[in-house]
Amino acid sequence: MTLPICETCGTQYAHAPTAPMHCPVCEDDRQYVGPKGQTWTTHDALKSGYTLRFEEDAGLLGIGLAPDFAINQRALYLPTDAGNILWECLSLVSDDAVGVLKARGGVDIIAISHPHFYSSMVEWSEALGNIPVLLHEADKEWVRRPSPNIRFWRGDTHRLSDGVTLIRSGGHFPGSTVLHWKDGPRAGGALFSGDAPQVVSDRRHVSFMHSYPNYMPMKADAVRGMRARLQGCAFEDVFGYTWGRNIIGGARAAVDASFERYLSAMAG
Repeated sequence: MTLPICETCGTQYAHAPTAPMHCPVCEDDRQYVGPKGQTWTTHDALKSGYTLRFEEDAGLLGIGLAPDFAINQRALYLPTDAGNILWECLSLVSDDAVGVLKARGGVDIIAISHPHFYSSMVEWSEALGNIPVLLHEADKEWVRRPSPNIRFWRGDTHRLSDGVTLIRSGGHFPGSTVLHWKDGPRAGGALFSGDAPQVVSDRRHVSFMHSYPNYMPMKADAVRGMRARLQGCAFEDVFGYTWGRNIIGGARAAVDASFERYLSAMAG
């Protein structure tokens, strides 16, 4: 099987003569193996059954798979002073998608929040001109398809420009990352959070889980660490992991209130 893709988490693996017996990403307690057991597909097979969906999400260009596939995250195109950034990644890339992005000025960097969204990151990097993929080194063990295009950063912050910084939020994974865009896309700036923290259904709070599908809460110490690393980071909006899962306006206060709400519940 050429570059097998797990049908449950959407992670693309390195070249193999046959599909692997196991997906370590799904067998980890933060994810799950589907009820039918471990199943695989390929990039070519995805092309025959799925397309890429381009839609505006709270003022930004979003990209996702149609119909839904695996975890169903969407990627966002961020035109920043650090260059054009593709935040998060998908299992499928197409010539049409590359054309759409090139028409907007291309992509300079791919940045990903955590291993559940690594997906076909190398496929995307190569299709966009072998651009760098930025991952936190604490999660290096979860890379299933190595590439010289992957660049690991370390520490709690990685400044890309005056206006854009990657911050290690931790908690969900040791290297879980948020992107802080100080000046955009609206006045007051934004935090792009992936799963740590995750915007909840009411779009007025965030929450903190070790495992979302398995309903395993994050330890209070990990949440306190995340709060400390995000302290002093100003933003008006939070963009979550999938379509419409955003807090638009008043997001800094919402995140602060959510820290207090969660830690109070855990203490109780």
